[in-house]
Amino acid sequence: MKRIAVCPGSFDPITLGHLDIINRASTIFDKVIVLVSFNAAKKAAFTVGERVEMIYDVVRDMDNVVVDCNDGLLADYLKRTGATAIVKGLRAVSDFEYEFQMALANRKLYDGAETVFLTTTGENMFLSSSVVKQIAYFGGDISGLVPPQIHDFIKSRLLKSDDIKI
Repeated sequence: MKRIAVCPGSFDPITLGHLDIINRASTIFDKVIVLVSFNAAKKAAFTVGERVEMIYDVVRDMDNVVVDCNDGLLADYLKRTGATAIVKGLRAVSDFEYEFQMALANRKLYDGAETVFLTTTGENMFLSSSVVKQIAYFGGDISGLVPPQIHDFIKSRLLKSDDIKI
């Protein structure tokens, strides 16, 4: 039986922190689905299609990693795809409280859903998509924060953009 995991997130945009978690998950599971999820509480800077394409550009050489999107419940997505694990990265204790609640909710909705928490590396503890957006908006250097394949696209899109709420 294949061990399939889903790494869900908004990935708006994908960061080196996200990529670290995806890389590590790909060594644990037979297949990893990086899932761009819809979050009604967030106004995205990039369209779902752009986010999927950016992630694909970054993971295309990883044989057991695929990219998808979903606008419904994560538990339903796991059932449809046969995935049994949700992989989430944790930066701080504050992340754990929310992610723990989500893990319990997903388990309640689908008893086949296990959540695996991977702790971030020290250099990525501060890193989030929001931090990247704020730095890029003001023209700061994001080269150590995002994968090089998508750096220029992110920078050009976010620099003093009226569409971005920081």
